[in-house]
Amino acid sequence: MRQLLRYYRPFRRQLALAVLSNLLMSVFMVISIPVLQPFLQILFNPDEMTAKAAEPQGGFDDLESRSSAFFANLIREHGREEALLLVCIFLVLVFFGKNLFRYLSLYFLAPVRQGVVRDLRQQMVDKILQLPVSYFTESRKGDLMSRISSDVQEIEWSIVGVVESIAREPLVILGSVAFMVYVSPGLLLFVLGLMLFSALIIGGVGRSLRRQSGEAQTRLGMLGALVEETLGGLRIIKGFNAEQWQHDRFARENRGYARTLVRLYRRKDLASPLSEFLGISAVAILLWFGAKQVFAGEISAATFITFLYAFYNVIEPAKALSGATYNIRKGMGALERVQAILQADVSIREAENARPIDAFTDQIEFRNVSFRYANADRPAVEGIDLVIPRGKIIALVGASGAGKSTLADLLPRFYDVTDGQILVDGVDIRQLRTHDWRSLLGIVSQEAILFNDSVRNNILFSSTGASEEALIAAARAANAHDFISVLPEGYDTNIGDRGSKLSGGQRQRLTIARALLKNPPVLILDEATSALDSESEQLVQAALDRLLANRTALVIAHRLSTVQHADEIIVLDGGRIVERGTHESLMQQGQYYRKLVELQAL
Repeated sequence: MRQLLRYYRPFRRQLALAVLSNLLMSVFMVISIPVLQPFLQILFNPDEMTAKAAEPQGGFDDLESRSSAFFANLIREHGREEALLLVCIFLVLVFFGKNLFRYLSLYFLAPVRQGVVRDLRQQMVDKILQLPVSYFTESRKGDLMSRISSDVQEIEWSIVGVVESIAREPLVILGSVAFMVYVSPGLLLFVLGLMLFSALIIGGVGRSLRRQSGEAQTRLGMLGALVEETLGGLRIIKGFNAEQWQHDRFARENRGYARTLVRLYRRKDLASPLSEFLGISAVAILLWFGAKQVFAGEISAATFITFLYAFYNVIEPAKALSGATYNIRKGMGALERVQAILQADVSIREAENARPIDAFTDQIEFRNVSFRYANADRPAVEGIDLVIPRGKIIALVGASGAGKSTLADLLPRFYDVTDGQILVDGVDIRQLRTHDWRSLLGIVSQEAILFNDSVRNNILFSSTGASEEALIAAARAANAHDFISVLPEGYDTNIGDRGSKLSGGQRQRLTIARALLKNPPVLILDEATSALDSESEQLVQAALDRLLANRTALVIAHRLSTVQHADEIIVLDGGRIVERGTHESLMQQGQYYRKLVELQAL
């Protein structure tokens, strides 16, 4: 609960006004109880009111006699009908005040609800941007989406329950109970017995809600992940006639989620009928016991009916508190899932006195670098010693799984090395400001990662201040300007989700243009030309060759023809360097590299 309450702090003013409005609404609800008694006495037995007003009393009875005297004088001066009209007007004013402050409480609470939800979602997205890439290799995207959407929505309803219940219901219950003590302490025993009995039974029903709510949200996240996988892999699913397989897979999770919700809602929905049954049982007992007191002349019929109204004002808030308890339990289950993201460890941390860097002047050195993925049986790369001088092009080649992409991912600190060091101009990159270091890098990945936006904004992704001339020049260099020019809106054409409106080669050329426009001193090209046809590959490679002159680059390629002119070729196998040298020297003396070239020539 403390974790939830701390999200209220930025909205203390609105929250205070909402609480104050709830308190004032509760006051009007409590006032409406004793006002009902003189109304009933005027309606049914005005003579008894007059007689009681003439008798000297003390304590609470004196208060009742004063009230009775006031209404008796009202009847004598204005008549019974006019007195009844005045009491009705007063009742209307009381209930107008109650509902006015009820609306104001919700009015002030609205920005609190949406503000907390907004801040939670923003914090989650900010944390996702901070978390290392390794976190997402072990998490499902659909589950993360579920936590950002449905879990946060569940927390919103908990916020309403907490504020309304804590600020309003206890005061109503206390005011009603105080009136019942004043009227008949004996009758109150039945009420207290009911409340205790209800608390024991309903509390037992609700204890498992928090656990079941967390299970339901987890299953919902799994469903989201399956939907995301289905949409992303629809071509493969259809191409392999795997519709039934995917249907069965989703159906299993969907049935499990439905079963969990059935159990959850059965417990939740038990609260209202159970409370109503217990309430009716208590009312029956009260009618029997109270009628005996009325017959014996211990209390008046009007007082007894007012007592029943007060009892009703205890039952409804008690039911509301019970419902709020369920919502809070569900909300706390959702909050735990949200907190699991917000409190996730950011393993890629900056040093306390991280050094700024605005230029790369000498060399990059991999010094005895090893890296192992979480839960992996063996290191992905091991014992790597590599120097990349400024202005040189270093190529990484090898079979799939040799560790090429892993080595490239270590350079921008997507992962931190397990052992060894990566040095930039003699400084460990863990001692540099990560933002500064990454600003010196340009990355083109094997998968063309684009956004549902215009061509222009995708190329200007991290270079928003670039001129139109620079934008077009980068597009021309990446062999992208010609196809962009024939798009319906040119550079302002929306390319769809992940660039779905473009071909694979066109998508890759946009990512190359994006990297070229940034014009960084260090380029990482991970299979940058793998999605291009032969003609486009030649044009883009020629442009890259011109732009890579006097520039530092780490190039990964399966097509060995694209790296033949690299200053040094590093051959990886099983995460280790097995050969290194130029294309000519490796073809003459090497074994692994020559074998790879010969296999591609077949």
